[in-house]
Amino acid sequence: MRKLLVALLFITGSATAQDSTKKKVLNEVVVYGKKNIYKIDTSNTVAKMPLRDLDNPQVYNSISKFILKDQQITNLQTALNNATGISRLWESTGRGGDGAEYYSMRGFALQPTLLNGMPNIVNGTIDPINIETIEVIKGPSGTLYGGAVASYGGLINIVTKKAYEGFGGEIGFMTGTNNMNRFTADINAPISQNVWARVNAAYHYENTFQDAGFRKSIYVAPSFKINANKKLTFLINTEFRNGESANAPMIFLNRYNPLSFSSIDVFEKNYKKAFTTNSLSIKNPGFAIQAQANYQLSKYWTSQTVVSSSNTKTDGYYHYLWDASNGDQFTRYISKRNGATYTTDLQQNFIGKWELGSVESDLFIGFDYLQSNIENNSTGWVANGVVSLVNGTDGGILTSQKVDNLVVNSSEGKSRAVTKIAAAYVSNLWHLTDKLSAMTSLRIDNFKGLPLYAAGEIKSQTTLSPKLGLIYQPVKDKWSFFANYMNGFTNLAPATVSDVNGQNPTIKIFDPEHANQWEVGTKASLYKDRIAITASYYSILVTNKTMTDPTNPNNTIQGGEVESKGVEFSVTTNPIEGLSIVTGFSHNDSKVTKDATDGGYLNMRPEEAGPTDLFNFWANYKVGKGVLRGLSVGFGANHASKHYTLNRSNIGQFALPEYTVLNSVLSYNGANYTISVKVDNLTNQKYYRGWSTVTPQALRTASLGFTYKF
Repeated sequence: MRKLLVALLFITGSATAQDSTKKKVLNEVVVYGKKNIYKIDTSNTVAKMPLRDLDNPQVYNSISKFILKDQQITNLQTALNNATGISRLWESTGRGGDGAEYYSMRGFALQPTLLNGMPNIVNGTIDPINIETIEVIKGPSGTLYGGAVASYGGLINIVTKKAYEGFGGEIGFMTGTNNMNRFTADINAPISQNVWARVNAAYHYENTFQDAGFRKSIYVAPSFKINANKKLTFLINTEFRNGESANAPMIFLNRYNPLSFSSIDVFEKNYKKAFTTNSLSIKNPGFAIQAQANYQLSKYWTSQTVVSSSNTKTDGYYHYLWDASNGDQFTRYISKRNGATYTTDLQQNFIGKWELGSVESDLFIGFDYLQSNIENNSTGWVANGVVSLVNGTDGGILTSQKVDNLVVNSSEGKSRAVTKIAAAYVSNLWHLTDKLSAMTSLRIDNFKGLPLYAAGEIKSQTTLSPKLGLIYQPVKDKWSFFANYMNGFTNLAPATVSDVNGQNPTIKIFDPEHANQWEVGTKASLYKDRIAITASYYSILVTNKTMTDPTNPNNTIQGGEVESKGVEFSVTTNPIEGLSIVTGFSHNDSKVTKDATDGGYLNMRPEEAGPTDLFNFWANYKVGKGVLRGLSVGFGANHASKHYTLNRSNIGQFALPEYTVLNSVLSYNGANYTISVKVDNLTNQKYYRGWSTVTPQALRTASLGFTYKF
């Protein structure tokens, strides 16, 4: 097989730049000649330099485009089911500032905030049509990514499709349950001898499984590749988003009174009730552009200059239900939201190789400037009726005209948050011996600005963030042991504090929170690279968290701590021809180790930590010969243990039950087309997710898809 690939590469490599047909043949050979197609061996963004997984002391999961195609993915949450140890807490709310989905990983909440390694804030849902790879990077990654976009548990980086040198593409249509209709296109073509363009586009409409609610979006992402000369290449990626959705209000359990619910039964009774109408929708238009210039300085050094700009807006109705603490009723609070988030990021990076004596190393040096502006012009929050779960009734006003009249005289007041972050960082991978490597990294980060809802301004706050790693390969390029120390941090917003009697109010500035992780593990690529394994144990300690002063309820102090420990095990394999498997298991123990007196959190698992145990599995078999050649069958399962969505010693615990969700896809691949049938939640499982909330998840759905390739 290897000799055949070499021969084909030699033959097709002699083709001219204008012979797009032969280039297409070359692409097919490279893609399908690889056995373990679900495994991505090298990443350019996880360590900010090109590194193979075995050479990287950090754990991450890459979700490849082949998984996305085999599973007929139409949303980000389903795609992330293929990563070990990640679970969704909240679906997208569309509200300003943080309206994207929330996930939990290694005991901490996070959102998808990175696009090609650069900050990209989105208030709505993310369409997967333009995704090449999703990188789920584990652990606090402040050293390379800063504290504004990375969680202590890790980060989600979306790598987009890029224009390539050739001609080709595909168009698709999918229809299914809940009036789902989806049109997609992916077209790449040359514009001139040295310029290529690619456009990915999608239209999606879908109702929810409940009695009201929908999601509609239009997404267009043009990208360009320009070869200016032999040394200089420009990559330009853009995306235009226009989404609208009517979302069921999240059901919040009361955080301040003793818990009045002891069973999930009353929520299950109202499983299909949305308690909203389609007229109470929220819009989330947005735009993003990234321009990258790569210049080959020498044989071993490359300059990378990146300019990134994005904006996301919020315009529409957001409401939630608040627990009245009587075991039945919830008050609806509603507001008409109007706001926008703008981010601009400039990075200058140098990537190369150098020697110190006889020791060779890979070096990455960079400078980063990030400016973020969040504007809010929303109305105030107004009570709008009472929902009874016992009776299944809703006394609220649920038309847009009447809600407008309800909120017309209320206002949050115009507000604007501006933050500016300047940083410099360096990361070096030392090749100490043929089998032993060490990574040393450091970031210096300066933060200025007024965070959203802050009582005062942070004039200047400088933070150091180190990272260390060690890799030993007892079998070169096949098996490695690794250890890492990683740091993350968060700049905390100022707060207004006063004396016990409420006198002498002042603005208090806090030091940044810090998270420190120690991790050990092993990675392996076995059986002719058909089996890729990662196993690790980690321990994360977050210090300097704010909490209420036990001697003064009007004062906030620092000193809280959260400890998160766990194990993760993931496998990506192609054990026999045609069969691809990705699976993983994670166990996380997280608890608050220091808290204020009567705070209710001490020795309790944080509510953002999600389920303790998570399991993911997907297997896909493609028939490669015989009368059934082209047939593909896929089956998957995701399991989560029970999750305490409310977990406080002073008010009680409320558990969301454990669940197992099964999914399947049956498809047939012809020479230039694919027909697929997909069923999600095969057993029609009722299950919930939440973060001090109780949110029912989608029941069984089915879809039929057709894709034409050219």
